[in-house]
Amino acid sequence: MSFVENNFTVPPPITVAKFGGTSVADHAAMSRSATIIKDNPAAKVVLISACSGVTNLLVELANGIADNEQRSLRLQKLTSIHQSIIDKLAQPDTVAGHIEQLINNVAGLAEQAAESPSTKLTDQLVAHGELLSTHLFTQILNEMGATAQRFDIRSVMRTDSQYGKAIPEIDTIRQLADSQLQPLLEGDTIIVSQGFIGSNSDGETTTLGRGGSDYSAALVAEAISAETLEIWTDVPGMYTTDPRITANAKPISEISFSEASEMANFGAKILHPSTLLPAVRQQIPVFIGSSKAPEQGGTWIRQQVSEPPKFRALALRCNQTLVTLTSLNMFHAYGFLSEVFRILAEHKISVDLITTSEVSVSLTLDQTDTGGGAPSLPAAAMEQLSQLCRVEVEQDLCLVALIGNQLGDAPGAATQVFSRLDQYSPRMICFGASTHNLCFLVKTKESRDVVKVLHQGLFESPLCG
Repeated sequence: MSFVENNFTVPPPITVAKFGGTSVADHAAMSRSATIIKDNPAAKVVLISACSGVTNLLVELANGIADNEQRSLRLQKLTSIHQSIIDKLAQPDTVAGHIEQLINNVAGLAEQAAESPSTKLTDQLVAHGELLSTHLFTQILNEMGATAQRFDIRSVMRTDSQYGKAIPEIDTIRQLADSQLQPLLEGDTIIVSQGFIGSNSDGETTTLGRGGSDYSAALVAEAISAETLEIWTDVPGMYTTDPRITANAKPISEISFSEASEMANFGAKILHPSTLLPAVRQQIPVFIGSSKAPEQGGTWIRQQVSEPPKFRALALRCNQTLVTLTSLNMFHAYGFLSEVFRILAEHKISVDLITTSEVSVSLTLDQTDTGGGAPSLPAAAMEQLSQLCRVEVEQDLCLVALIGNQLGDAPGAATQVFSRLDQYSPRMICFGASTHNLCFLVKTKESRDVVKVLHQGLFESPLCG
């Protein structure tokens, strides 16, 4: 195929591909993923996650393990995961030294964390998962006959210094990509780099939060004006709900950016919530497929789709924290909410959902950093809010979200949902702020059953929709 038209050279289309942890879990998984790349000449940039399970190990070390034996056990497991891949390489000596050096770095940082853990140190530690996996994946591609080059994404992925949930600096990323990454794309070389990690202006390692590899790939795709973004995971695309909750979940072949964004925001683990922002800005189609079975196809996410259904999917997001603020001073008063949000902003607390009544306001806290666990109110924020009103904090909750189209204008949509939930007690119902979702909280122990009941009634019945 010729890319020369009207005496101007038209650059060939470039695909940015991202592979998640299960897609690079071991030598066999990496080989399958490498084959996908090798078979697609447009796939010139590959971003990968840490091998499956590695990030969790590194987070444990970063949280600080004082017991030397327990710390050593985790380091041994970390070594074993990567050594099992090295043992299957045709030329293991090419990367063995790099892997050993990085694991030694982890051991030193883990000792520091045992004495004095910090968010900055956590980012340094957990970034090693991607630094390790990219050495191995690059070698596997080269041994398969491709020309692959490992690239440290930290030289391009510029962020601020909010360790654990750093915010990318879009314009700087594009400038750095133009000068450092773009020249490498002119030949046949495949660039293998890291998702999830970046660096601030001082060169210190940062991370984009758990699941940030997808977001990294989208930012790179935007920066180099890629034609397509591919997200390769362990399931063939998006479904009407998590197939692990119900075997009757149905695959979705095509979905709009708006619908997919809502699904990601409300807990669909297949996609990081921020992934689609760069894709939307540049109108880059996103494909989601299974690296285990690429022949099964997947889901295309585009700006617009034909005949979007009223009900598209159900998402479940657990580990929710509900904060209820009650004060009689709210009644017909001005300024109460502004003071609440001033306190939250002062402590950099991100609010997810909010509902209000005459004398109370309920809100859920957003969870985006690398630490895991349910989000909580810092003690200082709790003290300030308690001076203003009565504060109740509840956990062990899950958020159920119904994703669809024009739900606010669809007669009977809410009735179709809540008429099926008479055995449960939905709380904090949010409906109307978006035409694409209806969501509510339930107890964690009830959440999967709630999703099953709704999926059966809204997606499996012959009369559904």
